[in-house]
Order: sequence, then C-alpha cells, then structure tokens
Amino acid sequence: MARRVAIVGTGQTYHKSHRPDVTSREMIHEAVTAALADADLTIRDIDAIVIGNMDHFESINYVDAYSVEGSGGVMKPIMKVSTGGTTGATVAIAAYYHVASGLFERVLAIGFEKNSESDTTGAIITCSDPVWDRFSYSGAIPSLATEATAYMEKYGATQEDAALIGERDRNHAMNNPYAHLRRPLSVADIMNSPMLAYPIKLGDICPRSDGACACILAADGIAQKIAKRPAWFRAAAVRHTYTWFGDSTDYNQGLVSMQRASKDAYAQAGITKPVDEIDVAELYLPYTWAGLKWIEDIGFCGPGEAARFVSDRNTHMGGKIPINPSGGVISTNCIGATALLRVAEAAIQVMGKGGKRQVPDVKNALATGFGGCFWSDVVILSSEKP
Repeated sequence: MARRVAIVGTGQTYHKSHRPDVTSREMIHEAVTAALADADLTIRDIDAIVIGNMDHFESINYVDAYSVEGSGGVMKPIMKVSTGGTTGATVAIAAYYHVASGLFERVLAIGFEKNSESDTTGAIITCSDPVWDRFSYSGAIPSLATEATAYMEKYGATQEDAALIGERDRNHAMNNPYAHLRRPLSVADIMNSPMLAYPIKLGDICPRSDGACACILAADGIAQKIAKRPAWFRAAAVRHTYTWFGDSTDYNQGLVSMQRASKDAYAQAGITKPVDEIDVAELYLPYTWAGLKWIEDIGFCGPGEAARFVSDRNTHMGGKIPINPSGGVISTNCIGATALLRVAEAAIQVMGKGGKRQVPDVKNALATGFGGCFWSDVVILSSEKP
C-alpha cells in the first residue's frame, strides 16, 4: 500500500512578463528558497528532486542538470518531467509517487519558465501533424477557438458569458501579491479587446510570464512534524489523449481527458458530489471559455449549465465553490510552473496560508493541469489524512 503523502511547504516567485534581473537558475533558487523557508527546512533535508519546464521552448538540454545551481540538486537524485502544459501538475504527481513509493521521505517539486527568453509558437506547432493539422492548429489559440465555437453552437453560450470568467479571475488576482497581471478587467474591457481568433479576444487569453514555483512533499509521520496543517494527497490522476486534433478531438463530447481524470480522482478520494464536497478549486484555465466548458467536464455543473452557474456567482469568492482565488492562469502563466502553481495554491488554501485570497474553512481543494494536446491532470488535497 502506498504511503500517505502531504505538501508541507510552498514557494513561488513574483511573476512578471520579463525578469532580466535573473537567470532561470536564479529564478528557480528564489522559489526553492521560499519553499524551504515555508517548511523550515534546508536543502540538506531534501532527499530527491523532480523538476520540469517546457525545455524545448528555451532550447535548454538536460534541464535537470542545468538547474542544479538553482535547485540545490548537486549529488541528489533528480528526475526531469516534461508533459506540455500539464508539466507542473505532472511534476507534483511524480514527486508524490516518489514519496508514496517509500523510496524517499522528503521530495522537492519544481516548475519554472522564462517565457521572455523562449519561442513558444515555434515550439507549440510541432505538437501537431505537419500534413493534416498544422495548417489550422498552428499554435494554442486556433485549437482553443475551435473548442469555443463548438461549445457556443451547441449550448448558445455568448462571448459575454466567457468574459465573466476573465473578470472574475483578474479581480481575484488583486488579492495575490505574486500574480503577474494585478489589474482589474471588466466584461466590457474584454469585449472591447482585439480579436485574435473568433471568439477569442486578447482579454480572453492568458499572458506569458517569467516565474517559478516549488513544493515540498513529505511522508506520513514526517509531514506532521514539519507542518502544522499539512495538505494531504487524496487523489492524483493523469489522462493524455491522442494528438491528432482533427480526428481524435470531438469538441462536442467535451474535454474527455478532464472527464476521465476527474472521475478517477473522485473515485480515489471517495467524492460523489464534487460541488458539495470540494471547498475550492485551482483550475488550469488558459482562456476564458475553459472556465465554462471545463467546469462541466469536471462535474461542477451539468452540460450547458456553466454560464448560469458562473453568473450566479457560485465560483466567485464567497460563492458555493470559489475557483482560482489566486487569479489563475488568466493572470499568471509561466508555463512549466503554471500547473504546479495550481497545486501549490490548492495546498496554500488547505494549509490556511492564503492571506487575502484565503477561502474560509477549506478541507478539500482540487487542482488541475491542462496541456495543449488536450491532456489533463487532477489532484485533490485535503486537510485530513486519507
């Protein structure tokens, strides 16, 4: 039987569009130092490291070796993980497996990205087939726009419905000192922003950020000695679908990977009514339409019900199930760290360390990762040991 595992410390940088003052290694060091301080540990206490980013974006080979001056991983076991946009969540899950296996007691999970020094478009288009897909899916936005238009046609959702997601998350970000975009954005602002690919406008989409995040995971018996209120893993699920966009992605079926990963995670955690049993969610929403469509796929509401569910303020702070108190991906997107930030922010909520962005009395928190090939990771953290 796997050992019980908890997150006992988190750390992140102050995220910006450009960090010319630091190298990637120095940025990693900032996050690691903050996580160690949060857990009152030193790097000598760490048994192993899992690290990841979109290494082909920045053309850095052997990220695990390259990063040791920042990660503190000299002569420690290190594993590099890179699974597209889901990288940060997969890093967290791999670190969880490291501890749950019994091989390590304390593991450091790290995600980072220096988007200001990367070529994201040139790299992203290589995920699609060069003959059949690349002409229409040349980057992240075209595939997301196709998903959004299919949802609009099927359920009658409007651009204003999606814009409310952006307004919500950008307002939430005002309470997060680490967020990249800390300026309110209204539905009207989003509607008046430039069109990128119908129906996605500039205000609907996430930024490109420089930043890093680190989490420390510890085994049962050790976690309680480190943290007053550890964030225990109740579930971790990964689903990757095929990357032939035109053939394998039936947009009217929903995000199948999210449906299956969340179903698996709920079964692991013994959750039957997620909207009643989960207190807060940090969802990887790279654009506003995902905040409608994907909350249906994750079971927070029924098909076609998301627009009403959101407009009734169920997902705002103070609502039935607050989503993205941190401001989410719409406010900060350092790709290799983005999904790990979702896990870290969920842990922060469980541990009661959210400050102005804290949701009261959090017992169960859910975090997701999303990859451009329509991949999904789901993690559920709890204040109570499983």
